[in-house]
Amino acid sequence: MEYIRAAKGEPEGCIFCELPRLGDDAEARILAREGRAFAVLNAFPYNPGHLMVAPFRHVGELEEVTTEELADVDRLLQRAVVALKQEMEPHGFNLGMNLGRVAGAGIPDHVHWHVVPRWSGDTNFMPVIGETKVVPELLEETYRRLAPRFAERAR
Repeated sequence: MEYIRAAKGEPEGCIFCELPRLGDDAEARILAREGRAFAVLNAFPYNPGHLMVAPFRHVGELEEVTTEELADVDRLLQRAVVALKQEMEPHGFNLGMNLGRVAGAGIPDHVHWHVVPRWSGDTNFMPVIGETKVVPELLEETYRRLAPRFAERAR
């Protein structure tokens, strides 16, 4: 319901700008920082382990992202896949981004990439009949499991 209520109006502020400034990565659910970018758990995940990677700089157009920012984003996307494979053993991944509100971007003014782990049979009747998605793991538990994997990869 929090997601549905938030979708009614334009978001105040930018979570991709605000979260890194909180000072407590665990509270913000930031899994890793890499130069000019960071990885954070999605507060409204499609599946357990659904995370996002974004540049620190507030930028809404893909063509305005610098090559240095893209390199840091790419390193984090790679680290995300490795961490998720090690900890959650998914059968595949969806990696991508939505550019513009009509394309599905919930926060269109700050580019970000989604990393969604997938498992065979991870969809069921709930999204079709119940118009809802059941995520069987709390965000806090997902963070507790994945954060050490990101730390391993950074070494």
